[in-house]
Amino acid sequence: MEEQNVNQMNLNLPHDVIQLPSQGRFYKNKKKSVKVGFLTANDENILANASNMSGDQIIHNLVRAKVYEPDLKIEEMLDGDIEAILIFLRNTSFGSEYTFTLLDPQTEQTFESKITLDEVDFVKPEVDPDENGLFTTILPKSGKTVKLKLLTFGDKKELNDRESSYPKNMVAPRVTWRLAKQIVSIDGNEDKTEIVKFIDKMPIMDSKYITQFLNKNQPSINLEREFNAPSGKKVKSRIAFGVEFFRPFF
Repeated sequence: MEEQNVNQMNLNLPHDVIQLPSQGRFYKNKKKSVKVGFLTANDENILANASNMSGDQIIHNLVRAKVYEPDLKIEEMLDGDIEAILIFLRNTSFGSEYTFTLLDPQTEQTFESKITLDEVDFVKPEVDPDENGLFTTILPKSGKTVKLKLLTFGDKKELNDRESSYPKNMVAPRVTWRLAKQIVSIDGNEDKTEIVKFIDKMPIMDSKYITQFLNKNQPSINLEREFNAPSGKKVKSRIAFGVEFFRPFF
């Protein structure tokens, strides 16, 4: 309730409207765009402490403070929408030029290359979700019809927290946990106990299929870039949203 009241008051602060890669199809409010405030001197408190935080903590604190939508929490948002917001915050605060420090694979010497962040493109899903933001597909090995959901920022944080608290001498069943969150129903059965039982015996072909299917249908931003190293070799890299992303502040 406190977060909702703060966001409601923030509606009067300077902001812009950002189009979401998801077009709101996976959220209850179905909003295609959100109001996002500009970074201010007060937000320097978050950035100044960035070296003591993980990438997820930086993202959570910034987006929570700058998205002025009382009915949408960062825990409910998809990665692609959060990335669009972070790019907006950086562009409007530090400019759109982004510098990569890369390694030439032939000489093993570092070099710098630049891109313009406002040139990034939305990646459109291959399949549209239903009215509830779910996908229906048939698993190739078992032939089961499943309904699937995309993982939110909150889902991924929960999985990371579970893994970090798992006994160090044991292998955390992260794939099982992830699938249990992604699979909403199997042949119409939504019973979580039955879903987990099926996952434990699921053919690996079906597991890989679910991962690939959801990756292809995740609304996102194309963050991959290819550069020419001084030696002439091609080098691929990806925009990362951590301390490095907000390096101009430092």
